[in-house]
Amino acid sequence: ATGKFTADFLIAALALTQSCLKFARMDAIAPLLTDPAAWAALLTLIAMEVVLGIDNLIFISILSNKLPEGQRERARRLGITLALVMRLGLLSTLAWLVHLTDPVFSLGATTGALDLTFSWRDLILMAGGLFLLWKATKEIHGMVDPKPSDDVLDKRAVVAANFGSVIFQIILIDMVFSVDSIL
Repeated sequence: ATGKFTADFLIAALALTQSCLKFARMDAIAPLLTDPAAWAALLTLIAMEVVLGIDNLIFISILSNKLPEGQRERARRLGITLALVMRLGLLSTLAWLVHLTDPVFSLGATTGALDLTFSWRDLILMAGGLFLLWKATKEIHGMVDPKPSDDVLDKRAVVAANFGSVIFQIILIDMVFSVDSIL
């Protein structure tokens, strides 16, 4: 599944690149095609996408394994498809996302290396990071202490049996990894 996901993503990225090239002047692009630094940057980006795609697949696998055997394959395919669609959707809004660097609010004056001014991009990345920390902590806790408790917040039994909630969690994780990958 990893190889197919990566191949599908690269094919979609090539199609997007080809459509962008139609609008660009070829005399401006020709030097990039012969520049080794441009090729090295492209290979670096491809390697980063593969790595970021693998951690996404790991989370999809962990979540889908909570489902009954008959639903796991369907959840994995749907999760991988949604990840691809979200990445392509975010790629189409890349220019807008990159420019979300204007300060939204500040917690005080900038002191040395500590900048307490936040942009929308900073807030999106922090929210995604906090979600991943919460999700990873919850998964690790579930593996270390597998017996259910009487705690009101312990929802493991409900999540494990519900296809919809697993797909919802996969969508949230796909969004976080897609934004992380794009920015």
